[in-house]
Amino acid sequence: MQRGQESPDAVKVRTLPVQVAAHLTRRIVSGGIEDGRAPSELDISREFGVSRVVARETLKILASLDIVDVAQGRRVVVRPRAEWDYLSPLLVEWLPSETVGELLRELHQLRALLEPELAAMAAASATDETLDRLKVQVDRMSELESEPDAYLEVDHEFHMEICRAADNRILDRIMYSARWLGTTSRRVTNEAPAGLHRATAQHTEIYEALVARDPAGARTAMRRHLSNNYSTLLAENEQKTKRADRRR
Repeated sequence: MQRGQESPDAVKVRTLPVQVAAHLTRRIVSGGIEDGRAPSELDISREFGVSRVVARETLKILASLDIVDVAQGRRVVVRPRAEWDYLSPLLVEWLPSETVGELLRELHQLRALLEPELAAMAAASATDETLDRLKVQVDRMSELESEPDAYLEVDHEFHMEICRAADNRILDRIMYSARWLGTTSRRVTNEAPAGLHRATAQHTEIYEALVARDPAGARTAMRRHLSNNYSTLLAENEQKTKRADRRR
């Protein structure tokens, strides 16, 4: 089954427990929680004026993201930040921009390790049907260079198509799990002048190497694409920092 990129609006409707969990996460990140002790169910209920059911659901959300540990009869404690679920779209949305910037740099490291080899594997194993779908996606990119949001979805699917062609379920799950950070990264690089036009040319190079059944060429083309993306990401983040500094 083909999987498209979820709509960014799909995660925008927030229940009360999610809103409270977001507030507490930002408090933890900002250093507002002392001694590693997170608010208890009763603390949350009293502070936010919510029911114990809402407070309980809030803690379940935080625990599901590995932000806190909740045990019966024990206090709620904050887990080490290195153990949080940074692949969750909720957590990415709640973190400060500087932390998200760090995560995007770490995402690039992951992609640089995996995707060139996935492209090489795909060049050796992609079916004609896969190549046909990739061609449609490259053509769509060319048509959508003035529509960044629509372009982003096709871009994501192009990379996932290559991942599926490599025929490795574990790598497929790793790449799919990182899709929210990938979306965030693409939104940044899409802002660069002529960024989408360059991206189309780079995707075309990857596609042509796959059609040629050239693993080395596919690996090189993917590595070049990711390197260019990373340079653009750094440049865009630097510009955002300068604009923020001028507003202060």
